[in-house]
Amino acid sequence: MQNKFIFIALFVLSILISSIVESAVLPEDRADVLYHRFDGGGVVIDGPSILIRKSIKDTVSISLNYYVDNVSSASIDVVTTASAYTEERQEQSMSIEYLRDKTVLSVNYGQSTENDYDAKSAGFNFTQDFFGDLTTLSAGYSQGWDVVGKRGDESFAEDAKRKQYRVGLSQVITKNSLVGLSWETITDAGFLNNPYRSVRYLDTSVGTGFSFQSELYPETRTSDAFSIRAMYYLPYRAAIKTEYRVFSDTWGIEAKNYELGYTHPYGENWIFDVKFRHYEQTKANFYSDLFSRIDAQNFLARDKEMSTFSNDSVGLAVSYEYELMNSTYFDRFSINLAVDYIDFQFEDFRDITVNGVAAGEEPLYAYDALVTRLYFSIWY
Repeated sequence: MQNKFIFIALFVLSILISSIVESAVLPEDRADVLYHRFDGGGVVIDGPSILIRKSIKDTVSISLNYYVDNVSSASIDVVTTASAYTEERQEQSMSIEYLRDKTVLSVNYGQSTENDYDAKSAGFNFTQDFFGDLTTLSAGYSQGWDVVGKRGDESFAEDAKRKQYRVGLSQVITKNSLVGLSWETITDAGFLNNPYRSVRYLDTSVGTGFSFQSELYPETRTSDAFSIRAMYYLPYRAAIKTEYRVFSDTWGIEAKNYELGYTHPYGENWIFDVKFRHYEQTKANFYSDLFSRIDAQNFLARDKEMSTFSNDSVGLAVSYEYELMNSTYFDRFSINLAVDYIDFQFEDFRDITVNGVAAGEEPLYAYDALVTRLYFSIWY
């Protein structure tokens, strides 16, 4: 299911494309080859990604991306209500950017397929520099069309649609400091829950003390997120980065995260990064680890991502870049390795794999994960 792993894909891809300042310039001609891996909570997701960017006459840039997730899942959600499974998700995307003076206009299209989920998306972005390139305004819109399927039931096909609106502003404060603000809102409509997930409810007629029924979510959702980022350059080419982000939606979830990072160069070729990130959220209005009875309310959720939880992560990265002085076709290359350790703690989601405990008294669930990205980049 794409919804289960999209946050991992976004997390990995952001390593390649995120920046505090989205200036109105075209990206450099460059190719990236990435291997990514997520291992935690009984889930292993790995695969390659290839990203190619090429400019045409200094006014147009074309980007092509191919991304693969190979999924092996035996998560607690799966092993308690179904069987472990493997699947593959393939995603292809393309974007075209056009530069005129201090304005960049871009359009993009992407699609992904797996055995029980098909997704398509399209969007456009606008970026404009002002005041001697000290201020950058960006705005964008995208729309997605998904078809949700279900393994073992070829007749099951439900639609899900989403729209995203975003605005960003970045400002050079001093010669050494930058600040960026961004806001986005997302509206979802259609089939928004996972067809494989179940909730549990008290049932004294069975030995475990509880039984299961399918989850049921509302068919609409709207979320808003606001973030502020700052970067300060130190005299010895190092930099300190900070970010704070808040999120809320119409399902009652409120979340916030903050991140602190430090970048340190070594010699002419090496760059080292270290970061710490904390995330926390409240549960959805219709979430419960254990409902009092079957059909206890109109909407039902027990997905742990809908519960109250937090996570802390520590990341380390190293990059080696080398300029190809004698090459006719290539300018430079870099080799990059990044590793993040993430610790998840759940406040109202219990580990029902533990036996011999009364329903609702099981220990709270927790797990850790390791995220690894290894990629090679070459400029031409």
